[in-house]
Amino acid sequence: MLTTFTHSLKKSRGAILGWGISMLLLGAMIVPVYSTFADQGEAMEQFMEMFPPEMLAFFGGLADFTTLEGYLNIEFFSFVPIVLAIFAITSGSGMIANDEENGTLDLIAAHPVSRSGLFFGRLASILVSLILILALSWLGLFLPVQFMEEMDLDVIKIITPFLSMFAYLSVIGSFTLMLSLSMPSKRMASMIAGILLIADFFIQGFAELNADLEPIADVLPLNFYQGRGWTDGLNNEWFLGLLAASLAFTLLAWWRFHRRDIRVGGEGSWMLPAWVPFRRKSSPKPAVVEAAGD
Repeated sequence: MLTTFTHSLKKSRGAILGWGISMLLLGAMIVPVYSTFADQGEAMEQFMEMFPPEMLAFFGGLADFTTLEGYLNIEFFSFVPIVLAIFAITSGSGMIANDEENGTLDLIAAHPVSRSGLFFGRLASILVSLILILALSWLGLFLPVQFMEEMDLDVIKIITPFLSMFAYLSVIGSFTLMLSLSMPSKRMASMIAGILLIADFFIQGFAELNADLEPIADVLPLNFYQGRGWTDGLNNEWFLGLLAASLAFTLLAWWRFHRRDIRVGGEGSWMLPAWVPFRRKSSPKPAVVEAAGD
């Protein structure tokens, strides 16, 4: 497992640097601009009031826009989780399915490594990669503040939204991983996870305007992400709840991987009966590697 972890983490260096440095630079560009907004507080509030409420609902509204915390919520924490969710979806869908569809997973499985060791070693590398990306994102916000005397940002408080973001992205990644091991292809798993991600984002926004959507919004994962109100401290119930959901999806994915056969290559199929309309024509059944115990 340790060998699998270190090898997978080394392969992820490019993604870590690419995503992490991009988020660091984003924060480094956003923070210095705050002084301009603060100096023109009333004018900016009047300008923001010109926008329709439907648009502002997706960015936390106008509350405390002239404070550093409110500014960061609107300009950073309201959309960064959706952006980083692309990394979580890509990593989750390709963790096992990438090698399977490329025709190399059966060769890896032939080595003296258990399925559990392979699964959890790669999973650990994804989690560490996500932590490093979020750490670089945190630096992008925290470091510029240290060079601006008019700003004061608590180092502990600014960690809170990133902890919440980690839990939220863990749910997205583990859910996509489960889909990739339950569906014929990783692209189908990515597509469904992406649709649900965008649907969650829009439902949360429209729930601010339509009370009928609140029961649905209240059970979706984005509702438990602390992009707003992070100055009040970490909501432990929300944080642990997201981690519990991530653990549940992870265990389901592990169980599925442990019990299923490995395709030698290519995408799979739903194996639908012949009478189902629009069924893809059958093709020669690919060879599989039988599930082996640990």
